[in-house]
Amino acid sequence: MIQRLVVTALQLAELSVSSVVHMMYGLYIFSSAVAGDLTQRLSESIFKSKTTGEVKRSTTQVNDLPPIVLVHGIFGFGKGRLGGLSYFAGAEKKDERVLVPDLGSLTSVHDRARELFYYLKGGRVDYGEDHSKACGHSQFGRFYEKGEYQEWDEDHPIHFVGHSAGAQVVRVLQQMLSDKMFDGYENTNENWVLSLTSLSGALNGTTRTYLDGISPEDGTSLKLISLLQICKLGVVMYDWLDIPWLKSYYNFGFDHFNMSWKKTGLRGLVDCLLGNAGPFASSGDWILPDLSIQGSMKLNANLKTFPNTFYFSYATKRTRKPLGMMTVPSGVMGIHPLLFIRVLQMSQWRFPPDIPLPYKGYRDEDWQDNDGALNTISMTHPRIPVEHSNLIVHSDSDCLPLQPGIWYYKIVEADHILFIVNRERAGVEFDLIYDSIFERCRKHVFRKSPQTLPNEAQQQQLGGDQEE
Repeated sequence: MIQRLVVTALQLAELSVSSVVHMMYGLYIFSSAVAGDLTQRLSESIFKSKTTGEVKRSTTQVNDLPPIVLVHGIFGFGKGRLGGLSYFAGAEKKDERVLVPDLGSLTSVHDRARELFYYLKGGRVDYGEDHSKACGHSQFGRFYEKGEYQEWDEDHPIHFVGHSAGAQVVRVLQQMLSDKMFDGYENTNENWVLSLTSLSGALNGTTRTYLDGISPEDGTSLKLISLLQICKLGVVMYDWLDIPWLKSYYNFGFDHFNMSWKKTGLRGLVDCLLGNAGPFASSGDWILPDLSIQGSMKLNANLKTFPNTFYFSYATKRTRKPLGMMTVPSGVMGIHPLLFIRVLQMSQWRFPPDIPLPYKGYRDEDWQDNDGALNTISMTHPRIPVEHSNLIVHSDSDCLPLQPGIWYYKIVEADHILFIVNRERAGVEFDLIYDSIFERCRKHVFRKSPQTLPNEAQQQQLGGDQEE
């Protein structure tokens, strides 16, 4: 009895600390975005930008490049949200042709994949009739008057870079394209995706979901007392209050669940809080169940690695095993305070012995290395329930020329958020990572012939003029 009370007290203490840390970090990001936005607007009103002689870029040449689409992860946001804050810490400025879509930050992988398609092609988001009925939300969502890349097809494919859950979103989207799951688009296929780069990608789930409150018994339901229950309370209240200016600044993406007080009233709020309706109901149509090992296995069972697409993965790790013994965090200063506790907990995670293991061959020791949000084993390449073709990369030059249909992966010493939001924190590593990603997309990944970048075309033209 005493032992149980001690364990409960420790769990409540850990929950309190985790809740405070996460709330403080969220408020810090939000307030930083607001302050930056206000400062920018004030600056613009005081110092009117003067038009000077600018070097004009060749629009035709830039538009000929396949776009590089950066897909954010959980709690993420795209261009236009949180003022001028960049989820990818400004990495989108490193290339001439980059798109940063704003998808639901907590919506399911399925719903986000559908949103991504219509963001690019245009039109009203169609979540699918069968899926919408099964999950209890509207079939249609946001309307994109003009798609960001309307010409997208097999002859005009796209490079995708997905961080965290964003990588799995792209994989689901590619499978939907292959299966022709978009009404009115009978010509889609997997070759619409030229390459996928997974940056700390949630390819096989994470044990952190169980630490945060997903039940390890089924990988879907929520524990009664957990960080995710607090998150659920905050999200439901945020959407129910439906404050327009606030939701235009940041949106969890659950508008198609119609949780606003204007539509559901007080009874609707109670139903959502009790889990009788909304995304947190038994259907589990939100991102966390998709990130459990069981949820990822269900997704992966239907996802292929396609022979004409190039796949790359950066798996991050902030743990070490001194003297080959116990796995521990690799340091204190190098791990973000938001993630340090979870790095330690995930390195010591043990699947409950009284319930079935999530898959045949599961071993706790395989899942101990982590970056504070995802297990390193999960980020390298799709491996459960079936391992996909893969190759570890020690030096980029060792794998040239690149071959499609193979997951090339690297292990990088970093925590889960080193390469997003705060560029200064990553330092030189930030530029090394993103420069290598963008350079590979532009110089080493193509189906027909190497691309000519706008600056290279201009240099070639200048060289020709000088020779004349």
